[in-house]
Amino acid sequence: MAAYFGSRLRKGAATTAVAAAAVAALSASQAPGVTVDDSGRQTTGAQPAADASSADGGATGNSPYYTDLPPLKSPSPAPTIGSPASQTEAEAGIPATVLDAYKKAEAALREAKPDCNLPWQLLAAIGNVESGQARGGRVDADGTTISRILGPQLDGNGFALIQDTDNGAYDGNSSYDQAVGPMQFIPSTWEWAGRDGNDDGKKDPNNVYDAALAAGHYLCRYDWDLSSQGDLDRAILSYNNSTEYLNTVLSWLEYYRKGTHEIPDGTGTIPSGRSDGDTGTSPETTPPAPHTPDRGPSRPGKPGGGTSPKPTPPPSTPDQPSTPPTPTDTVDHLEDAGTAKLTATAGEAFTQKISTRAETKAGKTVAKVRVRFTITGDTDTTFEGGESVATIATNSSGVAVAPALQAGEKTGDVTVRAAVVGRTVSPVLYTATVTERVADALARTTDTAQTATPSGEFADQVEVKATYKGAVADKVAATATLVTSADEATVIEKGPYFKDADGKTVRTLTGLVTDENGLLKLPKLYADDTTGTFLLRVTTAGGATLTVELTVAAAETPPADTTPSTSPSTTPSTSPSPSA
Repeated sequence: MAAYFGSRLRKGAATTAVAAAAVAALSASQAPGVTVDDSGRQTTGAQPAADASSADGGATGNSPYYTDLPPLKSPSPAPTIGSPASQTEAEAGIPATVLDAYKKAEAALREAKPDCNLPWQLLAAIGNVESGQARGGRVDADGTTISRILGPQLDGNGFALIQDTDNGAYDGNSSYDQAVGPMQFIPSTWEWAGRDGNDDGKKDPNNVYDAALAAGHYLCRYDWDLSSQGDLDRAILSYNNSTEYLNTVLSWLEYYRKGTHEIPDGTGTIPSGRSDGDTGTSPETTPPAPHTPDRGPSRPGKPGGGTSPKPTPPPSTPDQPSTPPTPTDTVDHLEDAGTAKLTATAGEAFTQKISTRAETKAGKTVAKVRVRFTITGDTDTTFEGGESVATIATNSSGVAVAPALQAGEKTGDVTVRAAVVGRTVSPVLYTATVTERVADALARTTDTAQTATPSGEFADQVEVKATYKGAVADKVAATATLVTSADEATVIEKGPYFKDADGKTVRTLTGLVTDENGLLKLPKLYADDTTGTFLLRVTTAGGATLTVELTVAAAETPPADTTPSTSPSTTPSTSPSPSA
């Protein structure tokens, strides 16, 4: 609480009593009921997390954040960029590039996930709490931070324990993970949540466009609607599972909604109070040297390289107890926990879920272990919410249950890999099968006879409707073939035909698909000079078959006219000729 008071007083609150009253009112009006989990961390009983990522610290690994609250006075937008501003106005101002990144992320989410209703002000609130708007907008023209923004290493010493998951690729630390960039993603979360927000072909957590878009997608997973207070609270808590964090973000969200303005990059106000008591004034937290004697040549721009010697640990004494192992440290292997056969039709949800159990070498189950489920290979199958990775903590029985799989349109086998986060043990691989959409019945939509004259065309196009167990069978593959008889699949050589795109004769059509209503209208049919009765066979995936009769006959000619003529006939004259 001291951090809150100090922050408010620095911003000009009239008295300590005023600041205390404001904080108390905020907590009473916005915070859900507080409970304590098994690790002694505050959680919210009224707003349960959607998955175990919340319980594990979500996007940031529960890294420290800035506790400064907004000024008591509502902001008034400044008229021009770069104009003199009071401290209150500066607090309401957001650096130009950072603000642009938030608004572009909102626009992208409005198109990709319109039901989420993500406001850019929420990204601004989180960005301020996590990094002070990228250290006051210290970014280059492309939106990449001038110097890296790193949280403290998550070594369990006052913070969560998250051993290295990226070999230092993002944070330069090959021993423990650290939150990275303006939105403070831990590497294991960025690995699946990262996005390319500025279309440069890279997913960089140090780039404010990439980080803002990733944060938007992270907050919009699980079909949350952020216009609902309940879903909004759940989304924020999934980012950092702390009631104080929730209240701080909500206060800045409300503040930015009342008005804000654009200020030049690098001129933003950097918060001063952090949840871990640090002043937070350093532009970059340098990661410690890795605990390996030699990592080879250092990489440009990546701290932690080089050949730093392994530090000598202090001698142990009887009064210095060893650090007890974490649950993750005790895991020896993963086992399938009775997952049933995973099969679903394309476009449908799998009814069975993947269950994995963490065990010690002795076969004892281990709770509170993070298991990462990753969908691999060339597939459009995802977990519910559209993500390809989900991290779930094992329950009291040592079992982690992955979110339900959602089948895509690509058929075939899909591999899901289950692995322990922060420990190298053999993964468990699961196979999920996506089968093609099928129909079990076909029917014509009209009963009009299909007839044509030689070298003519059929007046009506054949249209059929596919169903499966009485319901519409949409997006089902179909084939249409002109055959010699109902019992034979031999394609006719003469008679009716279709035309391809070049106008050539075609008597077999493949790659046909029913529409969302299960309907399929075939192209126009033509007749050559062969008369007779022919058959059109339509078949679908799943075995539905329909045969349509086609008749080619010459046009009937009217009968000959047999009515007697009424014209007067010429008869010879019988009158005598005059004599000479």
